[in-house]
Amino acid sequence: MSNAVILVIEDDEGIQDMLSFSLEPDGFKVHSAYTAKQGWEIIENKQIDLVLLDWMLPDRSGIDLLQRIRKYYSQLPVIMITARAEEEDRVLGLDVGADDYITKPFSVRELKSRIHAVLRRTMPDEKSIQIGDLYLDPVSQRVRVKEQEINLPPTEFRLLHYFMSHPDRVYTRGQLLDQAWGTQVYVEERTVDVHIRRLRKNLEPYNLDALIQTVHGRGYRFSKQI
Repeated sequence: MSNAVILVIEDDEGIQDMLSFSLEPDGFKVHSAYTAKQGWEIIENKQIDLVLLDWMLPDRSGIDLLQRIRKYYSQLPVIMITARAEEEDRVLGLDVGADDYITKPFSVRELKSRIHAVLRRTMPDEKSIQIGDLYLDPVSQRVRVKEQEINLPPTEFRLLHYFMSHPDRVYTRGQLLDQAWGTQVYVEERTVDVHIRRLRKNLEPYNLDALIQTVHGRGYRFSKQI
């Protein structure tokens, strides 16, 4: 998806210029914002395919803006760019809803690789899936039980999509990490347990949480039958 529209929210003009210079020759269209306020206005008024979001912005933190993006544009891919390299910071960014995380200084080659990886993960297969009363449409990124829609965060949506695409198979936490976060994102396997619990909680009001089964000593399985 080299023609994707990328919004860079970064207050460093040098980094902005470098990213525009590096990404546009690859076919990406780049919009620039230097504050969270400017970035939000662009998100609301233009079709954006992916956001590169700096953690530290002059008017509010990138984490605050990410939370707002997830509330109103839950499926918009976001890669956090930051000088914070500690694991707890990476986990915080990913838990809030970042699709990936890259620390400064970074190579443009690595960033391009991560952009392509995130776009591949978030570009939906067109085939919808229905198992019992549970229906998932990857194009509109909607999940329904009968006629009632379930609003899932991006990570939970990707997990459910993968589970429903491969029912009755056991997957380790490591395999699920690769599918939901990608092989280049370094988080602990226990993060999978957190998102599995959240996914089950979203399915619980419809008595479908038992579809996601824990296979002790191995991982998780999505069953076609409760």
